[in-house]
Amino acid sequence: MSNDRIYANDQSPRAGDWRYAIVAARFNGFIVDRLLQGALQTLKACGAADESIGVYRVPGAFEIPLACQKLAQTGRFDAIIALGCVIRGDTPHFDYVCSESARGIAEVALKFDLPVINGILTTDNPAQAEARVDTSAGNNKGVDAARTAMEVLDVYARIGKGL
Repeated sequence: MSNDRIYANDQSPRAGDWRYAIVAARFNGFIVDRLLQGALQTLKACGAADESIGVYRVPGAFEIPLACQKLAQTGRFDAIIALGCVIRGDTPHFDYVCSESARGIAEVALKFDLPVINGILTTDNPAQAEARVDTSAGNNKGVDAARTAMEVLDVYARIGKGL
């Protein structure tokens, strides 16, 4: 991509002409939908065109890494944002889903030399999850994930230019 440094003096990210994929789980949709909304609003507010953003829904957090891998294989995206929410229950299932989704996302990023941003919330209860999508408090982790994607792309661009 032929972006100049995407940060202005105020350090506000700009989406540039990069292409973004967002993989969002449907499970715990009452939280994930708000993460997705925050990520989309942030990318668009920072200049991303609608056609530069693809949204892909999967059943749950465990399915996110494979969807990220399939998207990375296409070569159509410059960054992938993974959004999900896993809330602890009474069984060890929480631990398996959290660790395997995180491992899988990191593996895809390294394998494809591509920013794959882990925006999967892992909380002990619904109240903690709600607190992490509270836009009124300026605390939406979907916003943070989108900003992280833009920042990492900026770093990659500067590295490529030898800056």
